[in-house]
Amino acid sequence: MMRRFTAITGGGFPYLVAEAGGRIAGYAYAGPYRPRPAYRYTLENSVYLDPAYYRRGIGSALLKELIAQCTARGYRQMIAVIGDSANAASIGLHRSAGFAMIGIHPNVGFKFGRWLDSVQMQLALGEGGSTTPQE
Repeated sequence: MMRRFTAITGGGFPYLVAEAGGRIAGYAYAGPYRPRPAYRYTLENSVYLDPAYYRRGIGSALLKELIAQCTARGYRQMIAVIGDSANAASIGLHRSAGFAMIGIHPNVGFKFGRWLDSVQMQLALGEGGSTTPQE
């Protein structure tokens, strides 16, 4: 986890941590969607919560702040790759933040002895694709 934190923050991307009662309740970060230059305005986000803190608004607060920080930095698209189509909580969290379902990749993950469908959701940030970014 420390390697991921260092890679994300070292690349100038946001990494947010929520604390509750002196414990880490959850975290969220954004990083490059793809390494090729054509995707430089697109990010992939991740949100993780300790199950003890589900349904307390922490995930929503983290995602809202992550979206705000990425928008302020000039990014135009955010992609959520949800590793299990059965993760209704993550799909609902992203949907409530304005993300739209853009695809399902059947049987691309294998974890805990079963195949998983990956869900992709997308949110336009700022002006999205309606204008040309200023470089």
